Amino acid sequence: MSAGSDSNGQGFNVGIVGATGLVGGLMLSILAERNFPIASLRLFASARSAGKVLDWQGTDIIVEDAAAADGAGLDIVFFSAGGTTSRELAPVFAAAGAIVIDNSSAWRNDPEVPLVVAEVNPTAIASLPKGIIANPNCTTMAAMPALGPLHEAAGIQRLVISTYQAMSGGGLAGVEELESQARAAGEGSSSLAHDSAAVDFPASRNWPVPIAYNVIPMNYEVVEDGYTEEEIKLRNESRRILNAPDLLVSGTCVRVPVYTGHSLSINATFEREISPEQALDILSDAPGVVIAEIPNPLDATGQDPVFVGRIRKDPTVEHGLALFVSGDNLRKGAALNAVQIAELLDPEIIKQASH
Repeated sequence: MSAGSDSNGQGFNVGIVGATGLVGGLMLSILAERNFPIASLRLFASARSAGKVLDWQGTDIIVEDAAAADGAGLDIVFFSAGGTTSRELAPVFAAAGAIVIDNSSAWRNDPEVPLVVAEVNPTAIASLPKGIIANPNCTTMAAMPALGPLHEAAGIQRLVISTYQAMSGGGLAGVEELESQARAAGEGSSSLAHDSAAVDFPASRNWPVPIAYNVIPMNYEVVEDGYTEEEIKLRNESRRILNAPDLLVSGTCVRVPVYTGHSLSINATFEREISPEQALDILSDAPGVVIAEIPNPLDATGQDPVFVGRIRKDPTVEHGLALFVSGDNLRKGAALNAVQIAELLDPEIIKQASH
């Protein structure tokens, strides 16, 4: 039976944990856009957001307290509420019979939880021992629709990646920080051109230095051998999704003053020869990929696919390519892929889980 409707053709009982956040709200929009078959919808958030009313296709739905909720009867639950909440509550909803699709980092390294990009490794959802499926980090997600088919064609051995990550990847707090600092810089614009230190930027709450008119190559805390948490995620998740446990990955993750859209500069070394022309042919037919002369986050914002360009030979290695990728970190990087995973699920598996 194909995914996309339940065995009775009446839709699924769906929940969203973190429904009041940026990604949770986008999940609601994408479920509607893609006509995902929903028989009933329940929305959950933290206790402080419980009681809010959200619109779903003309119907008001009261947001429930996720920690106090009874998840019985739910078929699919999307989680976008952070790692702490996911570690605590995802097993609870799964035990109640739902298949959980989690957007946090909580389960990405668990060998019993598949880490899935819909276009790259959909067969990974065949086994769900914990009833949980993990969504990759939004930075990894932008790269995978392009790297997956190239890896299949020529075998990637090594990746050197520098990222250009939008502020919305840090949630509403990140966007607000950029806005407040940009306003301050605007007020001091006469001195900014000569001496940025003369601008009285508001204190940085989320990053170690101001982000307005700046870039920050220290994106989250250093956790291993000088690499940040974000850079280690990029390495570990790439290995899992590409099924390449020995893949060499060196990443530098950089936060830039862009609202939406993550970009990556990628140098890939392959086992076998692959020319830029061959890569272009492969990616032209790859699902979820659009070839662009100049991929950039403005063009990627609000779009489903990732945009790939600047494909050229890397002359520093024997079998190497350089390329540039941009993708919407909120859409494909989080909400869309979660919905696409749900569309891949066999309705019979969902039915068995809920019973």
